[in-house]
Amino acid sequence: MKNIDTRFGEVEYDPENLLIFPAGLIGFPTLHSFIVMPNKKQGPLFWIQSVDDPDIAFVLTDPTNFFPDYVVTPDNAERNSLQINNDEQYYILTVVTVPPDQKITLNLIAPILFAPGTNRAIQVILENTEYQSRTPLPT
Repeated sequence: MKNIDTRFGEVEYDPENLLIFPAGLIGFPTLHSFIVMPNKKQGPLFWIQSVDDPDIAFVLTDPTNFFPDYVVTPDNAERNSLQINNDEQYYILTVVTVPPDQKITLNLIAPILFAPGTNRAIQVILENTEYQSRTPLPT
């Protein structure tokens, strides 16, 4: 077990359970290792905390909680990055933004694909889509 000091206080984590982003995240190419923070509240949102930079954390969610028809299928290169084959499980996640006006948005144009079997994740950019980087939650 290891410890890091974060905005959440001191956090203990198991290096074997790190969420690995081989290419980093958009705008954060040097951040590769994250931990999923324990969810203290029930709900669809959760935090991932960077191990590489303890000042960086992101709120994520499963976008299908809000957009049931949202589907992203990884191509062969993305499956290679995730180290999964065609029949292995993956999840689609999106970064959540909560601005001062509390009008929550989801980044549906750049989802995160997560493979639980390998603990690897990648952020992809969708092309030719009506989705936006700040898609408001449906009302």
